[in-house]
Amino acid sequence: MSLQLLALAGDGIGPEITAATLQLLAAAQRKFKLDIVVTTDDVGVASHRKHGHTIPDSLVARARAADGVILGPCDTYAYPPVDQGGVNPSMTLRRQMDLYANIRPSRAVPGVDCLTPNMDLVIVRENTEGFYADRNMFAGGGEFMPTPDVAIAMRKITREGSRRVARAACEIARTRGRKLLIVSKANVLKLSDGLFRREAEAVAAEYKDLTVAHELVDAMASLLVRTPGAFDVIVTTNMFGDILSNQASELAGGLGLAGSLNAGDAHAMAQASHGSAPDIAGKGIANPTSLMLSVAMLLDWLGQRHARAELRQAGAAIDAVLREVLKSRGNRTSDLGGPLGTAAFADLVRAALEQ
Repeated sequence: MSLQLLALAGDGIGPEITAATLQLLAAAQRKFKLDIVVTTDDVGVASHRKHGHTIPDSLVARARAADGVILGPCDTYAYPPVDQGGVNPSMTLRRQMDLYANIRPSRAVPGVDCLTPNMDLVIVRENTEGFYADRNMFAGGGEFMPTPDVAIAMRKITREGSRRVARAACEIARTRGRKLLIVSKANVLKLSDGLFRREAEAVAAEYKDLTVAHELVDAMASLLVRTPGAFDVIVTTNMFGDILSNQASELAGGLGLAGSLNAGDAHAMAQASHGSAPDIAGKGIANPTSLMLSVAMLLDWLGQRHARAELRQAGAAIDAVLREVLKSRGNRTSDLGGPLGTAAFADLVRAALEQ
């Protein structure tokens, strides 16, 4: 049976980089004879104009019915209040599809200037709980103000949430250097991070072929700068993972080069790791590399889940072609010091893949 992918372009530069990415995906379909069908729909500002909601329930249902989702960046700052339909699409899909693992590789690209040319690691971030007030409660908000002068934020860490993201990280480590680093602040957040650390270590102990260690998050921020080549797979909680993965991506060349996959047991969503960049929207200069790499990760995930080698081959080919194309400054978009716009870069990558 054909696999169904739902592509949602998002806001700002989202339509431009999504169109470029879908062009590359179509080339991969032809080259590797991929039996996939891609449909598109509006999300974010465009959806709100049409339906009065940034992500209607009907669109969530379509995403849950699909085999995979491609989500462009969303400009939540531009949305109206939640009670007027301005809901965060990324948060909604992560919750509704139970995408509990955010997988963020950070790998330097040969020839592209960066601060850590020997970095090649993966951060696996818990994606559905933690300090994030929009996803840690069944009903109501995770933040509240008992008085006008006091704001309180709730943090949720569960045993099952900790165990399943740790298991996802262990499985990834098995495919790489077989080293897992658990990052927490368990010395201060003794109950919440203490629970996360204990459960992650208990899961990792089942993987006798892995070398497992623990580090405190503040020390980890320093070590990413000091010894970036020392790490393989890192697993941590939601907010810590959000911050560390951005730091690692910038050290390895920038968010524009960073792929990102939100994965659960039954669903996965490719998502650019950067924002919607409304200041350059419509100018045709945005770099689509992040979303292209994210789609490569989605193809690999689908290939594993459905035992289809051609999907994994296509994902690997997209990743390899992008890294090869980016070696030359003349092949890059302006954010990387090159002369190309979005469409010209997409054409170049597509032609390289077809060859």
